Amino acid sequence: MIEAHELTKRYGDTTAVHSLSFTIAPGTVTGFLGPNGAGKSTTMRMIMGLDRPTSGTVTVNGKPYRQHRAPLREVGAPLEASAVHPGRSARSPLRSMAATHNIKVSRVSEVIEMTGLAGVATKRVGGFSLGMGQRLGIAAALLGDPGTLILDEPVNGLDPEGVQWVRQLVRALATSADHQETVGGLGHLAHQVRGEEDGSSFGGHANASPLVPD
Repeated sequence: MIEAHELTKRYGDTTAVHSLSFTIAPGTVTGFLGPNGAGKSTTMRMIMGLDRPTSGTVTVNGKPYRQHRAPLREVGAPLEASAVHPGRSARSPLRSMAATHNIKVSRVSEVIEMTGLAGVATKRVGGFSLGMGQRLGIAAALLGDPGTLILDEPVNGLDPEGVQWVRQLVRALATSADHQETVGGLGHLAHQVRGEEDGSSFGGHANASPLVPD
């Protein structure tokens, strides 16, 4: 569960997020929608503990992200494929993450299968298309088997088959009988997440209503 209360972030005289309050319950898929500059990525960074709110609070499963002892098991966010050395294989950064966070190595193979990367797991990331990079990022987000996923424009660069795959994946994770996920999807194009969201859509622009029902 993700809960925000009166969440505000200012950079000097610029207000990126203004008085944003919401609750995302387990088993739901929720879209953060709005144009570029609306505060979506800033909100994600505050959820992930990468930016400190100017005021207000945001918690994941009852605690600020940084207070969790094993945060990767609480919240999963995509790895930017561009952050991986182009000469490394798709499997390599996942194995490194697993070792760093004390995750069993067999989980690497599991997420590679889940994201359709089995056929290219040993290929160099530098040769990946944008869509394959997206799949690698989602594999990293799933690595800790977290209860909450934050996906930033998850279908960007995917072909229609890939878009359908993402929608089916997040729906399956959210509705799993034994492990319901909380899924937040960010995107500046509403149709990217409209197909699977079942909660409200939130906008965090300084001059907009902080809660915009779908």
